[in-house]
Amino acid sequence: MRDPRTLVIIGTGMAGIGLARALRARDKDSRLILVSQDSGHDYAKPLLSTAFAKGMSARALARQTSVALVDELDAELRTHQRVTSIDTHARQVWLGEECLAYDELVLALGAAPRRPFPIDDSVGSRVMSINDLDDYAAFSATLTAAREAGESGRVVIVGAGLVGCEYANDLKAAGHEVTLVAAEDTPLDGLLPQALGRRLGKAFDAIGVRRLQGEMVETITAGKATQAPVSVVLQSGHAVEGSLVLLATGLAPRIKLAQGAGLSAGGDGIRVDRHLATSRPHVWALGDCASVEGVNAMYVQPLQAAARVLAANLCGEAVELDWKAWPVLVKTPALPIVAYPPRTAVARWDITGEGDDLDARALDANERLIGYALTGASVRRKVELARQAPPLLG
Repeated sequence: MRDPRTLVIIGTGMAGIGLARALRARDKDSRLILVSQDSGHDYAKPLLSTAFAKGMSARALARQTSVALVDELDAELRTHQRVTSIDTHARQVWLGEECLAYDELVLALGAAPRRPFPIDDSVGSRVMSINDLDDYAAFSATLTAAREAGESGRVVIVGAGLVGCEYANDLKAAGHEVTLVAAEDTPLDGLLPQALGRRLGKAFDAIGVRRLQGEMVETITAGKATQAPVSVVLQSGHAVEGSLVLLATGLAPRIKLAQGAGLSAGGDGIRVDRHLATSRPHVWALGDCASVEGVNAMYVQPLQAAARVLAANLCGEAVELDWKAWPVLVKTPALPIVAYPPRTAVARWDITGEGDDLDARALDANERLIGYALTGASVRRKVELARQAPPLLG
């Protein structure tokens, strides 16, 4: 009797675990091996940026421990393991000295935080990013220790994109002093036209988030004393101090491992077709690390759709990915926001409404809707506009 095939998934974020569940719903017999560089617990990443205000620990955020996940999936799980190389010809994955043979390999590597400026070695432990559950646990512990040492729990957030804005709102709601530093003049510059960004800025001002926008960071340093505050030095010459710094300066798809294995990859991610197949046979990719025909969508709904499609393809069906016009729901209770950023040139923004309730529609040169952004009560129009907007993957 032929041995069951071996499926190896590298990565246990929402993409990797979502795929594993979708696979097991179709395939009960294949050997399934999950490789994780962290604890391997199952959790919903979007909840991380709402958890401080709720007083939730990392343990409370975990829907399942790694042990329970193994039982559910009838899988093998290697935690705190880093894949060092992949041999696509021999179909082997190397974890240091250990070799895993595979029939099908899936790269669900996620994306890594960018660090676009120098950070002094002396402050490394207090300059952090939150990109997974382990990061959340470490940040929370560091913040708690600072407050117990008599500091005020002051947090400087660098970056006013989606992650920076969500954590600014959440940490402020949790009672911390928050300063938001960003090069852009308005929050969510990549998602919102400036008129709506200014409205979000006013909402942040109203809840007590201090904003230093239009400011570039030069470096991050600290004094020699153990509990000396961290200083974020700006190119303007000003500096802002905090107990710790949260970097929210964007994410870069993890592609180094794929490039080392000879797969086609670039700044947009590991390149895959609509079946989620890479440039090498029997190797697939999905989630934040993958670029589907040039589109990298680091949001929940595209990820979930990709997991279902890839599970079907791994089980012998020829299914192509079809991404709809899914908007981004921004978790900023100070001002509810929904946005579907345009992927082609905007001729003009048609903005209506007043106060917090704004409706902004991105139009092309032919006056066709190509994206939108909604704030306040206007977010109720998200489904209506999603039906009119072009799909994420055309």
